[in-house]
Amino acid sequence: MLPDDHNEVDATVRAVLKDVLGLSQERVDAFRSETPLFGALPELDSMAVAGLLTELEERLGVLIEDDEVDGEMLETFGALVRFADAKALI
Repeated sequence: MLPDDHNEVDATVRAVLKDVLGLSQERVDAFRSETPLFGALPELDSMAVAGLLTELEERLGVLIEDDEVDGEMLETFGALVRFADAKALI
């Protein structure tokens, strides 16, 4: 994967949400930048966040530090993709 390819990162985030949270492909495909995540998806609870972040680390080849994780990065699909994009570019 090319870490600077935004479309690859977007696709990876969608795949991780689908796989970790058990969401349908159709549901994940419908996510837009403003789609709310944490607090709006019952599947994305505090326990699921750890699995989600671990899987993002593995698939993107990045390290996510605890102090980088906050409610803002998980607020919307777009925020999560922007965060993943920034991590992949480091």
